Amino acid sequence: MVIGVESVAELAGVSVSTVSRALRAVPGVSSKTRKRVQEAAAELGYTASPAASRLATGRTMTVAIVVPVLAKWFFGKAIGAATHTLRDAGYDVLLYELTTPEQRERFFRAPRLNGRSDGVIIMALQPGREELESLASQGQAVALLGAEGHGIGSVSVDDVGAGRDAARHLLNLGHERIAFIGIRDEEDSNLGGVPPLQRLIGYRGALGEAGLAQEDVLEQFDVNSVAGGAAAMSRLLVAAHAPTAVFVASDEMAFGALMVLRRAGLDVPRDFSVLGFDNHELCEVVGLTTMDHDVDEQGQEAARLLLDAMNGRQPRALNRPATLVIRESTAPPQALRKPSHTLPDQPAAP
Repeated sequence: MVIGVESVAELAGVSVSTVSRALRAVPGVSSKTRKRVQEAAAELGYTASPAASRLATGRTMTVAIVVPVLAKWFFGKAIGAATHTLRDAGYDVLLYELTTPEQRERFFRAPRLNGRSDGVIIMALQPGREELESLASQGQAVALLGAEGHGIGSVSVDDVGAGRDAARHLLNLGHERIAFIGIRDEEDSNLGGVPPLQRLIGYRGALGEAGLAQEDVLEQFDVNSVAGGAAAMSRLLVAAHAPTAVFVASDEMAFGALMVLRRAGLDVPRDFSVLGFDNHELCEVVGLTTMDHDVDEQGQEAARLLLDAMNGRQPRALNRPATLVIRESTAPPQALRKPSHTLPDQPAAP
């Protein structure tokens, strides 16, 4: 027996048009009524025809999410959270990975999304004016995550404030030689350096407030990976006057820094304090103090902003704070070096 929309309307006590709007997440239906309609449809086993919905609304009921790289914890978390929110609203999701500048140019130059999606979430790509105009010409609503745009819904993090708070935590513990490990854009990267550079600005600001001079040797940059963090930490350890603490612009790099310190025979945090950024799920495992900027919530907010844009609501620019999460990797400083500032002697061979 085929269940029709009329049966759902009768069971829910609403009109057929209300059932249609409620099941398609169209504005103008209260959450209470929408829930009643959804429960009635579930009880009867009614499923709306996607083709019929698309004909009725002129929408594809599909959203695109564009990222520079899929194989990173941050993007996986943000995509998962955004997808969950979009699917709850009745939308399917297309994923596009623009790993190289050439892929990015081809994507925005060709009408790739025309007729395939109703809107697009762009994550961490810092789109330019021509790229945004290309999407608008294809009838795409746009929301941004990790970037800001005039007249476009966006969610970003107060990276300057986060960098300042991270450095202040280490200063308050008594550290005076605090290093910074930052993310260096690879030559063919699409990531853009805005958030990492803002974290550096916050770090420098906190040191300035404390009356500490900026030292180039204490600022090291490398690729955003465990290996990159390890390489940057290795360079810091051989400095003439080594630091006693480091603020790292991503947890992934911080994991590499921890590895190098422990292989050098240094105890964290007795000999050296490490503070990361992201609150990666492995931070709890390794006891890493970090700055949490709630990646799940950012993904959900980006999805909600896109839904607003597709439904004609005014764009909002959300700027989220980051919160310090204290674990075992930070503590007041102790003597890391002998007076000559050399690494501790290795135990003599028996």
